[in-house]
Amino acid sequence: MATWKGVRGSSGCRGGSERMVAQRSVLRQGGGRRRLGAGSSLPLGYDQGRRAHSRGGRRETVRVCMAADYYDRLGVKRGASKKEIKNAYRKLARKYHPDVNKEADAEQKFKDISNAYEVLSDDEKKQIYDRFGEAGLKGSPFGPGAGASGMDFSNPFDIFESFFGMGGGGMGGGMGGMGGGGASMRDRPQQGEDIVVRVRLSFLEAVFGCEQEVATSRRETCGSCDGSGIQSGTKPTTCSQCGGAGQVISAVRTPIGTFQQSVPCNACGGSGRTFTPCSSCNGSARVMKNKTLSVRFPAGVDNGSRLRVRGEGNSGRNGGRTGDLYVEVEVERDAELERDGENIKSTVTVGCTDAILGTSVKTRTVDGSVELKIPAGTQPGTTLLMSKRGVPRLGNPNLRGDHLVRVNVKIPNNLTPEEKEKFEEIRELSNQQVKVKQ
Repeated sequence: MATWKGVRGSSGCRGGSERMVAQRSVLRQGGGRRRLGAGSSLPLGYDQGRRAHSRGGRRETVRVCMAADYYDRLGVKRGASKKEIKNAYRKLARKYHPDVNKEADAEQKFKDISNAYEVLSDDEKKQIYDRFGEAGLKGSPFGPGAGASGMDFSNPFDIFESFFGMGGGGMGGGMGGMGGGGASMRDRPQQGEDIVVRVRLSFLEAVFGCEQEVATSRRETCGSCDGSGIQSGTKPTTCSQCGGAGQVISAVRTPIGTFQQSVPCNACGGSGRTFTPCSSCNGSARVMKNKTLSVRFPAGVDNGSRLRVRGEGNSGRNGGRTGDLYVEVEVERDAELERDGENIKSTVTVGCTDAILGTSVKTRTVDGSVELKIPAGTQPGTTLLMSKRGVPRLGNPNLRGDHLVRVNVKIPNNLTPEEKEKFEEIRELSNQQVKVKQ
């Protein structure tokens, strides 16, 4: 018998490997030889600290990577009873439920705890896990999923509701609205959805800002039933099929046994009660209404900018906060001006004589028409800068970008005899100046 040495979380394995991988082992037994190749799986319950000697045998070290231990997640020992597992889940679920614990990693811990409880509370799953680890569960009829571990776990909140709302003993008053089981979980306040609308602005409206009317369609709390969805003058009754829990137990037969899971009740739609729906909102507790808002667009907004108007989205449910309105900006193109961040770009064309001798031309800017001086000897493609005639900085309109003007020089295609004669005289003078300099 060979000696095995377990190494947990070794550098050779990516953290949280989903199975125990025996990288290499050579076993000699009575002169015979047996090789366990790379990637061979070991049962999770294998005694990694066990050592033994065999005559003529030799020891080798096997590096083993383990997935996160479900028993460790619940803080119980292997071989813990169902009651101990149940009590551990109850305690940790209360502690890390996202509605109570606002730490950044609380929701992930809540999911991990729920996944561990889902496996260890089920006899068939627990038996497979104890023998083969997560790798065994992946190969079981419980099937592969899209999760990081390759397994399809139930919704952790459904497990929570099923546990505390279906014979789990309740949570008492320790967590406020969660003590009444699955139905009360669904009756908790829900924030309304956000709304996104797109508004088209002209080029100059985006540069200097403007105020514009924005039409929206949003869901508002129904006034007839005050957001309950129940017809006025009637009262809801507890669902007879699920007993008010909002969920029922569904059993699925598999080759290794019966798999039970909680599913929403079809009779009440998961609400735990039946009622006569409001005639105005058809039981949805909200109605569609049109509303027009006056929205101020600050100077400097650009194509793709998004403005947030708080509290102008869809109404929440069960007293939840109203969502927000997001206004996306789409800026129209300008025929002469181009925007580059806080700068404005444009082009001006002058004749070759004006480029040589210099001139002044009227140029359009966001501030209107401005006289632009073209220095003598301006070369084709030269860029001239008009300072502080660009776009106001978003959030600080006192600071502005610049206006950059690219100068194009037009060369005449056809010359009259007189023009040709004059240009030849200029060329002759230019040639003489070159000779003098040499």
